[in-house]
Amino acid sequence: MRAVLLSGLFSCSLDLQTSQGSDDTQFKALVLYENSGHHREYTDVAVPWLKQLATDSSLVVDFITSTDRIDEAFLANYQLIIQLDYPPYGWKEEAATAFVAYVEEGKGGWIGFHHATLLGEFDGYPMWHWFSGFMGGIRYQNYIAGFASADVSVEANSHPVMKGLPAKFPVKKEEWYTYDKTPRPNVTVLASVDESTYVPDSEIKMGDHPVVWVNPQVAARNVYIFMGHSPLLFDNDAYTTLFRNAIFWAAGK
Repeated sequence: MRAVLLSGLFSCSLDLQTSQGSDDTQFKALVLYENSGHHREYTDVAVPWLKQLATDSSLVVDFITSTDRIDEAFLANYQLIIQLDYPPYGWKEEAATAFVAYVEEGKGGWIGFHHATLLGEFDGYPMWHWFSGFMGGIRYQNYIAGFASADVSVEANSHPVMKGLPAKFPVKKEEWYTYDKTPRPNVTVLASVDESTYVPDSEIKMGDHPVVWVNPQVAARNVYIFMGHSPLLFDNDAYTTLFRNAIFWAAGK
């Protein structure tokens, strides 16, 4: 997670690319992703994975690398926003306003990964307090810089996002952010990391450590999935099932 490596990210020009689904029940997703910095290796695998999913299903995906052109009219084209390792700071004011309305008024669904909870003061930007509330009232605190593997425990196996997942599944390499408090009182937790399974062990722990959750207090269907650092995740059947489930559930499909 080294925030300094994100410097200049928000000067990227819009890179709008489309991958189209294969039938008449198509729905459109906007994917906002980082194309530089510390998580480029993840996005270099995630983007083609999403393009292939679009080819194989009713999904149509457009990819952008900045918030420059996001406004209410732009977002009206999409049934889903995927915030793929893109942090909640540095957004253009008009884009932030349009996004808040999209979520609060349920104009479509949202999935956020990893950097979406990088909530604090980074690269000279203040914390986006609305986004902190959306994520359960949390602030980023620390992370395991040397990485650790761990088991993720499913807590809500009846939720559609968790369909087909085992009770526990391993994640081979992750940074495992900690926050100033657990979001649990303000969200519905779908899965948490078992900190006792960290390899190597780490003193950076939360105790109660949710890693997948939804916020039922807004109109939009929404899912936050913390795991999103390593490209190895796309070799993990549980992770790709989780990702796929989240897309179709959040889009109301």
